[in-house]
Amino acid sequence: MNILILIDDVPYGSEVAYNAFRIAMAMEKDHSNVQGNIFLMADAVGCGIPRQSTPQGYYNIERMIKAVVQKGGKSKTCGTSADARGIKELELVEGVEISNMKELAQWTVDADKVFTF
Repeated sequence: MNILILIDDVPYGSEVAYNAFRIAMAMEKDHSNVQGNIFLMADAVGCGIPRQSTPQGYYNIERMIKAVVQKGGKSKTCGTSADARGIKELELVEGVEISNMKELAQWTVDADKVFTF
């Protein structure tokens, strides 16, 4: 089963991205037939910036992205959103790639289910 998760909120300051990655990780962990694909848009493109420091005991989006990718999921970030925020040319978390609306449209058509956060 192919699951698409769209995230459009900041990595920290709310728990939107955290909860999106939690559901992706839970689906991949408990259901070997699930591939969780994550598309980062708007302020969520900040999730793809590596080495963000979080307090001990606090969730870390970079580790969560890597967990999804290690289980076969994919993570892409909107190139337009990244460009608008001045991060398109920055290094991204391993496993995150710059993408576009054409690819998001294809992922949407190919998905069995779509979640938005």
